[in-house]
Amino acid sequence: MTGKADPENPAAKTVRPANKRGVARLAAVQALYQMEVGGAPLTSVISEFTAFRLGKEIDGAQYRDADEQWFKQIVAGVVEDQKFLDPFIHTALTEDWPLKRIDSLLRAILRSGSYELLRRKDVPPKVIISEYIDVAKAFFEDDEPGLVNGVLDRLAHELRDAEFGDKKADGAV
Repeated sequence: MTGKADPENPAAKTVRPANKRGVARLAAVQALYQMEVGGAPLTSVISEFTAFRLGKEIDGAQYRDADEQWFKQIVAGVVEDQKFLDPFIHTALTEDWPLKRIDSLLRAILRSGSYELLRRKDVPPKVIISEYIDVAKAFFEDDEPGLVNGVLDRLAHELRDAEFGDKKADGAV
C-alpha cells in the first residue's frame, strides 16, 4: 500500500464536512494508532484526546467538536473486541495481504469500522462504510480508501446482510 499516512495531520483536502460522529471516528482512529505505535494505555489516550484534542486548538489548528461518548465507545470497544476483530478482518483480506502486513493506521481504520459493524446495529452498515472511507481519504490518496470499502463491505454483508436489501435477478436475497 502506498499513499500518505500521517495520523497526526490528515491530508488537507476537502472531503465531506464531518459531523460530530464523523470527527469522533477520525479521532478514534488516531487514538488507536497512537496506542499501537506508542504503546500508550487506553485510559491515558482517551484522557489526552478528551482533554487536549477534541474541539481544542492545537498549534494554531482548530480541531472540530466530536461526539465524545462515540469516540470513547469506539476506542474502548476496539480494544475490548480486538481478539475477535482481527481474525474477522483477516478473513476479508486477500491471502497475500494478511492483517499484520497492513499499515498500522489502516489497521486502526479497519478495526474501528469492523467494531461499529459488529456492535452498533443502530447505525446502517452503508453509513459506517461511507464514514470510514472518508476517514481513509483523510490520510491516504491511493488505493487504501478502496481497500477499506472492500473489506468493510465484505464484513458488513457477513454480519448484517439483511440490512442491504440487495435482490438478485432470480428474486433471491
